[in-house]
Amino acid sequence: MSAFYTTVARYYDAETADRTDDLALYSALAQQHGEPIFDVGCGTGRVLLHLAQEGYRVHGVDNDRAMLERLERKLKAMPHLRANVTYENADILRYQSDTRYSLVLLTYNALMHFHEQDTQLTLLQRLHALLREDGLLVIDLPNAGETFATQDSDAILLDRTFLDPDSGHIVMLQSTSVLDRTTQLLHVRWIYDELLPDGTVKRLMAPHVLRYFFYPEVRLLLRAAGFEVAAVYGDCEENPFVDGCERMVIYARLR
Repeated sequence: MSAFYTTVARYYDAETADRTDDLALYSALAQQHGEPIFDVGCGTGRVLLHLAQEGYRVHGVDNDRAMLERLERKLKAMPHLRANVTYENADILRYQSDTRYSLVLLTYNALMHFHEQDTQLTLLQRLHALLREDGLLVIDLPNAGETFATQDSDAILLDRTFLDPDSGHIVMLQSTSVLDRTTQLLHVRWIYDELLPDGTVKRLMAPHVLRYFFYPEVRLLLRAAGFEVAAVYGDCEENPFVDGCERMVIYARLR
């Protein structure tokens, strides 16, 4: 996971600036369950800083230094948040702590970075050890059924266009992808085309692999790790998880 995010870290915040639809959910859950909160794969702090701004104590873990350097840059611009924010550059699969958390978050697609079943179970067991007895684990994933139903294409797709704040240049983000339906792995090649002032294009290629999950599979993984599913929703507004929904948002408690 780290190599990909090291490559794209400079673009990450601009690329995800409009990814805000889940923040209200995490605010509501923080209000219900309290602090401290644990953010797995906190990256540049998209969710972590949002919750810290609302007054909650949040601890983040990420294994990519480039992403955490971006987080540190933001904290220097918002020093009033220091009292609420801690973070570590660490491998969550080996992570240990005596702190127990009210909320543990695997936000937008985070679980998809763990491709093998043994690493998925190791991850969930680590999170089990970090969660308070009355705490809540939240997992936000895409609804795999929708992706598996689509036709494959080798076309280059334009995902979005954004402004890189570091350079002031327009960046066109495109992608090609191949889905292996037997391994449930999506092989994506992200293409960042930065438009330079002289009319030329600077291209960055960033391959990435993500694993899709189906709900019965996640339910079994959680049970094997000592959790039970408390609820499953089809989006971050807690609408029903039904055929055709975009997301799969799972709440789990200690069993």
